[in-house]
Amino acid sequence: MGVEGCTKCIKYLLFVFNFIFWLAGGIILGVALWLRHDSQTTNILYLQLGEKQAPNTFYVGIYILIAVGAVMMFVGFLGCYGAIQESQCLLGTFFTCLVILFACEVAAGIWGFVNKDQIAKDVKQFYDQAFQQALMAEPDGNNGKAVVKTFHETLDCCGPDTAMAVITPLWKEELCPKDSLLKTLQSLSSCHQKIDELFSGKLYLIGIAAIVVAVIMIFEMILSMVLCCGIRNSSVY
Repeated sequence: MGVEGCTKCIKYLLFVFNFIFWLAGGIILGVALWLRHDSQTTNILYLQLGEKQAPNTFYVGIYILIAVGAVMMFVGFLGCYGAIQESQCLLGTFFTCLVILFACEVAAGIWGFVNKDQIAKDVKQFYDQAFQQALMAEPDGNNGKAVVKTFHETLDCCGPDTAMAVITPLWKEELCPKDSLLKTLQSLSSCHQKIDELFSGKLYLIGIAAIVVAVIMIFEMILSMVLCCGIRNSSVY
């Protein structure tokens, strides 16, 4: 009787954790879709300088997050159903899915940690190339001016993170409006700084979500194995 009572307690606890896991999957999926369609990132990462496309490495992490959120919702539902039915087969499948999902999340976390600085660096290099072309080219020579203007309007910045930006002929009406110039000179803001803030903030959000999910996964793996053992022991008696 004590074993059965303990098994039921673990079953309900696992059901609650799985429901939370299912909700977390929905939240992560929603956040990932929001990050994917965020106006600031899409305006910048859809730009094209001549034949060169803006670096979109950031979207690799977003697509991984979308896949993880969708799989989490499915796995959470599977875990809830398995806990209610007290099915060792479903719980074993649930545990296997959790292990695979946890391994994928760890791999994605390592990838994000390794590439977190490179993402912003690539976007800044893309901006610098457009910036140089916008300064040197003829009005109809290329689309460098359009790319630079999009950066300035999207991020509310003006000029790269160099002292040379203040003395270059950047401050043309079509590139940086006068109010943007005054803001830049007063606050010393720059597009390099704004790019860093944009991607670091979003990557921190992804990192926090990954940590929360990983903690929930660990508890669920423990509870699912304990419940499996409890079901097996109760069936023996």
